[in-house]
Amino acid sequence: MAQRFYQEQRGRGPGAAVEPTASEVSQGFTERRSNPDPLPRLYQPLTVRGLTLKNRIAMSPMCMYSSQDGFATDFHLVHTGQYALRGVGLVVMEAAGVAPEGRITPNCLGIWKDEHIDKLRQIADFAHASKAAIGIQLAHAGRKASTTAPWLMKTQGPKADAAQGGWPDRVVGPSAVPFAEGSWQPTELSVEGIRRIQQDFADAAVRADRAGFDVVELHAAHGYLIHEFLSPLSNRRTDDYGGTFDNRIRFLLETARRVRGVWPAHKPLFVRVSMTDWVPPCAEAPAGGWTDAECVELARALAAEGVDLVDCSSAGNSPLQQIPLAPGYQVPFASAIKTQVPGMLSGAVGIITDAQQANAILEQDKADLIFLARTLLREPNFALDGAAQLDTFAQYPHQYERGRRKTKLTFV
Repeated sequence: MAQRFYQEQRGRGPGAAVEPTASEVSQGFTERRSNPDPLPRLYQPLTVRGLTLKNRIAMSPMCMYSSQDGFATDFHLVHTGQYALRGVGLVVMEAAGVAPEGRITPNCLGIWKDEHIDKLRQIADFAHASKAAIGIQLAHAGRKASTTAPWLMKTQGPKADAAQGGWPDRVVGPSAVPFAEGSWQPTELSVEGIRRIQQDFADAAVRADRAGFDVVELHAAHGYLIHEFLSPLSNRRTDDYGGTFDNRIRFLLETARRVRGVWPAHKPLFVRVSMTDWVPPCAEAPAGGWTDAECVELARALAAEGVDLVDCSSAGNSPLQQIPLAPGYQVPFASAIKTQVPGMLSGAVGIITDAQQANAILEQDKADLIFLARTLLREPNFALDGAAQLDTFAQYPHQYERGRRKTKLTFV
């Protein structure tokens, strides 16, 4: 490998709990001469298969709408790299379309062709030099595809037509049921089309491995294709992929099986789910939507397919959703997976905003990993500053060491 212009981070890297040296204490970087024993759970390592995370802070995949033809750019290197450098244990890149028509917008990331690999490998290499693990989310947007980036909606509208780089005639779903009034009308997938997309996921996993990613996460949440198969709100099929619970989860289980079959055995496989549609029985949906009880049963089936962690989100599949937003409102879902599905790890996400809250979730055995999204956008130093909030001394990037907060004024 060519010599980098920057130095590789030492030890376990930024964000890892380390014992302070006498010099660091005398310089005022900490008043403690040793870390708590045991460490706060947020700063304890987590081992999943052959991967050990230095802490339990993960960056959630967040769409950045900054690609062209699916290619990662320098924006992605800087965006993802900053969190790797600033101590996040696992950075997960945004939803990457496994097919061009599987993107949410024309500006979304892709991993459907080999040409995408080189830039993704550069980003993975930077994360590894920063001693962070890196993952990527594999996705197909289904009936919610061919839309516009959020900041373009005001001028271009919510749907991307052919003139805007969209593909309205290639929007697909489990059934010909649009997301909402005015949304693109999806074409119901044939069994042949289902098989093709499942192979797209497997091929994307192979590319993710070639690019050097440590984790892949299947996107089965937020109203995108896999979630659409799970929910009776969007799945009206009468064949082996619709109707009963076992039929509705079939698409995901077969996809996970294909991905696990090509994804190296020592590398973890995650699945992000919407634990519930938050749609109760009503006039428009007499049976209601996908439920958390169903999702627990799904997690048991995913464990048998070699899935290691369920990343517990919710909603996104219906404009009828009624979400009870509150701090940590999705944590009970992660707790249900952790306590009711033996051997399955769970990730908590959603309005988790400070280190004390995140650590308490872990200490109370409600989850194994904390996923942060908007909190990290606001506070990119969360992993470094959070350690001090928990009276723990964590390693800093060596380039930024002088910027560490001090407990007293010194000239050093």
